[in-house]
Amino acid sequence: MKRWLWLGLGLSGLVACGGDPDPIDVVLPQACPGTTDQSLPGTASSALSAQEPADGVLITFKPRVAANALAATADFAAAVEREGGTVKRRFPGLHMVSARLSPDALAKLKQNPDVLFVEPNRRVRASGLPTPPPVVSWQGAFSTQGSVGEYTEGLKLVQAPQVWDANNDGILDPGAPTGEGVKVCVIDSGWDSKHPELKAAFVGGKDFVDRDDDPTDQSEAQGIVTVGGGHGTHVAATILAQFGAGSGGRVTPGQDPNGVVGVAPGASLLVARVLDVKGGGSTDDVIEAVQWCQSQGARIASLSLGADGSSESEQIAFERVWNNGNGLLSIAASGNDGTNGVAYPAGYLPSVMAVGAVNAQGEYAEFSQFGPQLSLVAPGVNVLSATVLGAASLSSLEAGPAPITSSPLSFTAQGSYTGRLVNCGLGTDRASCGESATCDGFVAYVDRGDIFFEEKARNVIEAGARAIIIGNNVPEDGDGAFTLGSASTHWVPTVSVSLVSGAAIKKLEGQDVTVNITGVDYQRESGTSMATPHVSGVAALVFSARPDLSAAHVRAVLEKTALDDTETPGVDDKYGHGIVQAAKAVELARTLPEGGGPLPLP
Repeated sequence: MKRWLWLGLGLSGLVACGGDPDPIDVVLPQACPGTTDQSLPGTASSALSAQEPADGVLITFKPRVAANALAATADFAAAVEREGGTVKRRFPGLHMVSARLSPDALAKLKQNPDVLFVEPNRRVRASGLPTPPPVVSWQGAFSTQGSVGEYTEGLKLVQAPQVWDANNDGILDPGAPTGEGVKVCVIDSGWDSKHPELKAAFVGGKDFVDRDDDPTDQSEAQGIVTVGGGHGTHVAATILAQFGAGSGGRVTPGQDPNGVVGVAPGASLLVARVLDVKGGGSTDDVIEAVQWCQSQGARIASLSLGADGSSESEQIAFERVWNNGNGLLSIAASGNDGTNGVAYPAGYLPSVMAVGAVNAQGEYAEFSQFGPQLSLVAPGVNVLSATVLGAASLSSLEAGPAPITSSPLSFTAQGSYTGRLVNCGLGTDRASCGESATCDGFVAYVDRGDIFFEEKARNVIEAGARAIIIGNNVPEDGDGAFTLGSASTHWVPTVSVSLVSGAAIKKLEGQDVTVNITGVDYQRESGTSMATPHVSGVAALVFSARPDLSAAHVRAVLEKTALDDTETPGVDDKYGHGIVQAAKAVELARTLPEGGGPLPLP
């Protein structure tokens, strides 16, 4: 049973023809117990953007002649604190600190003759959308045998199997470059340390968000652990998922039971977590991370993140690691707004390579940002890779005589529920389900339209729904690809169906239907975030074949051997030099003299 609440809303303050209107009664059922917890998300918010408030400022000061950089930075940090500021980070090698100050204190500090420039410690975001010590191989024994079924469309497009499985027999060729001996540092949202595709390759990590040595893609506050979306895990696995490692994992129907293999399955993994569980981070974390990566012996930093505007402080940091010794090759996503002009750090030439996206056929992806800074493109549409264990979802819907095709909504709860189908219309409030809804539970059918999906879900859950079916209203979208906006412990199994299927399901009102959501360990994602690790993996193969080459040499090799697009031959703003090609790059690298010699011209 459910109690109903009548709210008499007198409108005596309004005047209309014929006198005051009668009071209007709004009939609203009370929410079912336990469904209105504060943790339930509110209305959908926009994606993280460059307009998000900066996390304080970055202050660069004048270096002192013959002064110890560490001591000079400490002195300057003390000057900031004397003005009432709080110093967050210190970067002695860059003569820089990040800090938080009041507007008055900042204005006063800018008058300090030792200050070179001050800029916002701007926010960065994930694009699904940071002489080195000797490089050593990780100590695990990675498998040399798997299955050609692990070779994704993207892997084939960038020629990776041609480098280490030339005869396509599913066995790594003896002596072939696999990335072994090369450390790749993934600067992202952290990783899932339990995923079988990655754990053998991991050699170290640091969390710049929570300030500890555990870069797991999660955070804890007040005893509640929040798991991230798996962005960093997906990126890392695209680079170096292990051959044959996924056996026993949960895969989608039709997928190889071994999961996937990365572009450079023998490479070693460093993880630098700079993005929180919502996919956002700060510039100073990226600066500190890229310095840490080089200090750990990384040859490559892979950054599937960025911001719309440049940062002089950040650019200085990337130039420093590029010019230090043989250099750190930083590879970053161009961005997903589909506009002219790449994101940053991708736009810092030549210290960072900007990577755009193409589909599995090598065609430009409309979301991929472009411009003269673009270096290369790589697969970035529906890329299959690993994710946080069980975080991806597989749905099934049993309604009527035959199973109905459905798609799980992002952030849906997992589990199975069978119950009576109730038509809740557009789900605009708790009353939408009518008197058929009870707190004993039911399956809510809701049409697409009017309000955000998470609002619809919240309303019908408060009415007692234990599972939800969303009916699409756009025929060409099929089941649709929808999201509940954010994670919540209160969501229920939620799927979407096509317009045609929705019409058929509504005829089953009052009958029992079953909504089932199971977890899988791999998922397809799109974005320049997914293109970037393909290039990072190819770079690892080249370094593996020629560890004596500099970052500048490897960049030049990758650009010279790229597959030119047929639309606009030559270097152009949408494809850069073209699609990265592993076999050609390794072949050219092997012909270079010891130490690389003169850079190969594009």
